[in-house]
Amino acid sequence: MEDSKGASRTAVLVCQGRAAAHGLLAPDRFADPVAAELLHPDELAVVEQVRADGATGHRSGFEVELVRGCAEVLVPRTLAIDEAVRDAGHRQLVVLGAGLDSRAWRMPELADTTVFEVDHPSSQADKRERVAGLSPTAQAVEFVPVDLRRQALGPALGRVRFDPTTPTTWVWEGVVPYLTETEVERTARQLSDLSAAGSRLVVNYQAPSVVAALGRGLVRVSSRVSGRPNPYAEEPHRSAWTSRALGELLALYGFDVRWDADLLTLAQGVEMAVHHRRSLHNGHVLVAEARA
Repeated sequence: MEDSKGASRTAVLVCQGRAAAHGLLAPDRFADPVAAELLHPDELAVVEQVRADGATGHRSGFEVELVRGCAEVLVPRTLAIDEAVRDAGHRQLVVLGAGLDSRAWRMPELADTTVFEVDHPSSQADKRERVAGLSPTAQAVEFVPVDLRRQALGPALGRVRFDPTTPTTWVWEGVVPYLTETEVERTARQLSDLSAAGSRLVVNYQAPSVVAALGRGLVRVSSRVSGRPNPYAEEPHRSAWTSRALGELLALYGFDVRWDADLLTLAQGVEMAVHHRRSLHNGHVLVAEARA
């Protein structure tokens, strides 16, 4: 989502969630020391308030509550995706809708990997300003400016050092809910065309949920009452998927699902205290492999 300054407000919220969770939620498992370095002082101030209150602290203002809830969602989601990336061990990693993703700057396992960050041109310009001066842990970072809702992925990757004959890990995190079903299918088809056998696709998506829809409505109301910006205002949810429906779609384009788990299950697996069970239950991470 683009504001007048070209920055994605949802990307900022996600980064704030990771910064708030660092060393606080599942401290023996989750760490993202880079997230705070990507935030501007006013954005970091909210994070510091969350951390001062504690993840289960007293209810505070609208923005603080958003960041606190986001932090809980981000921990199991990030841990699962990181593990899938490590396990694949590919020399190419493509992050779709990269936002303020920090993997290329915090994961030593990417020392031999080229990371391709794909995002809307204006969001990516903001990201490049924020990472200026930071040294990546990845072998190289390639920025790929493209509006995936309107432009094809293949030609954009063709302008950089992407090799479609080499097995690739694709991370599709925090994007699917904001795409229509047609746009999700079109992206899956493009990924299939660009994936060598053995490539890995890691997808974060939302399951259908009336409660989640009501929760988004509550955020809208709270935003109006508090007079604070709603980070989701210009980026409405456009699709939700059952595990079966998304698995069948991916199979149609040559990806076989290896595992699919909801975030609540993943959080329980790392013994993390959970206070937003419904939010975590609706979120999923799926890992699929490209057939030969």
